[in-house]
Amino acid sequence: MTTPFHLSHGPADSPVLLCLHGIGSAAEAFDPQIPLVERLGRRIVAWDAPGYGRSPDPAKPYSLDDWADAAADLITATGGGPVDLLGVSWGGVTATRIALRHPQLLRSLILADSSVGSGTTPERAEAMRARATAVDEHGLATFAAERSPLLVGPNTPADVIAEVERLMVNAVRQPSYTWACASMADTDHRDALALIDLPALVIVGEHDQVTPPSLSKQLAAGIAGAELVMIDDAGHLANQEQPGAFNDAVAAFLSAE
Repeated sequence: MTTPFHLSHGPADSPVLLCLHGIGSAAEAFDPQIPLVERLGRRIVAWDAPGYGRSPDPAKPYSLDDWADAAADLITATGGGPVDLLGVSWGGVTATRIALRHPQLLRSLILADSSVGSGTTPERAEAMRARATAVDEHGLATFAAERSPLLVGPNTPADVIAEVERLMVNAVRQPSYTWACASMADTDHRDALALIDLPALVIVGEHDQVTPPSLSKQLAAGIAGAELVMIDDAGHLANQEQPGAFNDAVAAFLSAE
């Protein structure tokens, strides 16, 4: 398997914080977390998921298990682990699946603005699949322009929204986006959360409309010992909107391991 494209910040021999982006994003979404390199002595590694951005297209349709296994392969390729794993939104659902399939590769789990998956009801599953249809019907540029403002809080600066839109336009392509939407629609981790035996932190923006705080509370309640932190004045992309508060939460959690 070809190693996915990834950005790496920090000394090669440092412990790794592996970052998995959301369903409409890319590795650069974690540039605001680069200060954690010096603050924590971690190497920040962020991927373009297979089929996204600069990573090659998979040779077959991918499921959530496939993306989880690809991330496990990346962990092996970048030092072998164990790593601290941070996933945002779809990246958080993928991170949960990694914790279930490859727990030996992880030191800890951080789930940001995420959920148990969209397969909890037929309506949520269909809404997720409809996103891929909207991209096909309206074109990626139009989809990104319309969706980006919905991903952030009400006070998010225009330049942050513009960066969210830019990453979406540059990173998303078919058929991987359709497969990613399907992977969310097919997933319901509610009954599996109790199997996770790792230090866990759940972070959510107070104004998240995509995965509201109630879904993060569900995650935190399902993972034994998980901490829950709400980021004020942030929407669905708390790590980009309020990097100071987000990084403080991550630093406090990882420093306490």
